[in-house]
Amino acid sequence: MGPVPTGRRPTSPFTPFDFQLVLLRRMADHNPGPVEDARRALGASLTDMREANKRWQAMVRSPRSRPALSRYRSVLGEPESRTARRIGDLDCEAWQWPLPLWPDLRFEVLTAASGGAVWNEWLVRAPGAPAPGLRTVEDLTPWSCTVDEAARAFAPARPLQGTAPTRWGLAFTAPDASGARREVVAEFTWGLLQRTAVSGPRP
Repeated sequence: MGPVPTGRRPTSPFTPFDFQLVLLRRMADHNPGPVEDARRALGASLTDMREANKRWQAMVRSPRSRPALSRYRSVLGEPESRTARRIGDLDCEAWQWPLPLWPDLRFEVLTAASGGAVWNEWLVRAPGAPAPGLRTVEDLTPWSCTVDEAARAFAPARPLQGTAPTRWGLAFTAPDASGARREVVAEFTWGLLQRTAVSGPRP
């Protein structure tokens, strides 16, 4: 992935490039290392990232802000896919967009059926992309997996309240490389693993 031109003026359109910087800005709170590498890969400066986040927050909080789904469509374009889903007794629809920084992932917006209210916004594994091999706590490295992948690999996992709308947590037990069972708290931002806290071994 080659450098992306920077130096955008505040009046320029908000683009997928800018949106990736918004995702990185929130991830930087917990995991600055990969974020710094990704920012440089994009050819973006710290100023670019701060400015993109500032503009995004202004869009979200504006009294004239468009509905969330319309906002994503205006920034990311038409989705790569739209898939009907049923969760419990509710019909919904999953909209997915590719992002160059994470070619094996998709940014997914889960909405009420027929383009209604947005229920969830996060990164998920792209259809057909290889799933991560999650067997031990050592496999839980930053950016290695999504929320649903960790929950399935180490079931039963207990959801934890995040510290912000774009953050999630999971608590579960998982073996370490020696086979000892450990208590794990995993933290995710925009659905992508950022860090873990491991304790134990469990009796």
